[in-house]
Amino acid sequence: MSALEKINERCLDLFEDLHFKAAREWKAAEPGRKVVGFMPVYVPREIIHAAGMLPLGITGGGDQMEVIHGDAYYQSYICRIPRSTIELGVSGRLDFVDGMLFPSICDVIRNLSGMWKLMFPNVYTRYFDVPQNYIDDIGGNYYTQELAELVEGLEELGGRKITEEQLRNSIALYNENRALVREVYDFRSKQPWKAPAADVYLLVRAGYVLPVEEHNKMIREWLTESEKVDRPLRDNCRVIVAGLFCEQPPLNLIKSLELAGCYVVDDDLLLVSRWLLEDVPLEGDPLHNLSQAFLHHSEETSAKYVPTLAEKGQHLVRAVAKRGAEGVIFASPSFCDPALLDRPMLQSALKKANIPFIAFKYAENSGQMQPIREQAGTFADSIKLWSEA
Repeated sequence: MSALEKINERCLDLFEDLHFKAAREWKAAEPGRKVVGFMPVYVPREIIHAAGMLPLGITGGGDQMEVIHGDAYYQSYICRIPRSTIELGVSGRLDFVDGMLFPSICDVIRNLSGMWKLMFPNVYTRYFDVPQNYIDDIGGNYYTQELAELVEGLEELGGRKITEEQLRNSIALYNENRALVREVYDFRSKQPWKAPAADVYLLVRAGYVLPVEEHNKMIREWLTESEKVDRPLRDNCRVIVAGLFCEQPPLNLIKSLELAGCYVVDDDLLLVSRWLLEDVPLEGDPLHNLSQAFLHHSEETSAKYVPTLAEKGQHLVRAVAKRGAEGVIFASPSFCDPALLDRPMLQSALKKANIPFIAFKYAENSGQMQPIREQAGTFADSIKLWSEA
């Protein structure tokens, strides 16, 4: 087995492990270690790391786990990720987690944070809110205070103070991590035949369960080995996949897009790893710097306030130009209000820019991929055959 195959196999093992063996082993390696879980949109992992704790991304149960108990807590007409997250909790798969952060995503996740407090009263649980006003003196001050309250909560949980120096060291490590992930995305955009979408997805997702130091090392090795790979270049359609938000698609959906003749050259999967677009400064107040980065140097998503309607969707238009994409595939979770309410505005921006797009929905446990593969294949064929007409 080659070095690259070993890395990809390791990432797949981490993806399939719903008992979080790697995180359990990290916690057991030293007395007093703690693990803090978070839902997969955005939380400042730097603060958790600075507290000496492991940030653990909780991305639901995927298509490997049957949801039984979780369905008793929510209606059937909402997305699946909160129900499968509850299933992870009540089935004991998260019994080693000391804290849970529920970022400001939607009303469903807000309700889930309240349920978690009732179901697991001994776990530190916090609904982590973000500003809706991006003026420095209003939203900026508010968010800095939210970060300070998170620091206080983690200090109480861990039994020790979090120093500014520890915060700066953690920010530097996550700056490196985000830069490496950007490098992976740039590499895939330039040579997508060397970086299958599923492999890139699993590589980035490994950072949700591994210490950042280990993940940084893994990405560097992956980039080195992927450059050596000799795979055939196909006449695939270059696409951007958008609208995925917090509930992640089945791995087979990602694979199906490439089987349908699409090279995925950009996406909005796993946004925690790419939310901040620039390095967070290391000089000055670390919490202020994290706040400013969130307000002024963060990715456009359904969870972020955009002050003018004219700007809505322009990040997607710019991404198409930057990546040399030929079209956009909207893949949104069923019943995801933020993503589905956003989509018409994003589609409108693409129409004005004469960029082809197609849309479909999924659930994290979607089993039948043939219809999606056929839709994506037809979309790719239409671009390749008739886009010049």
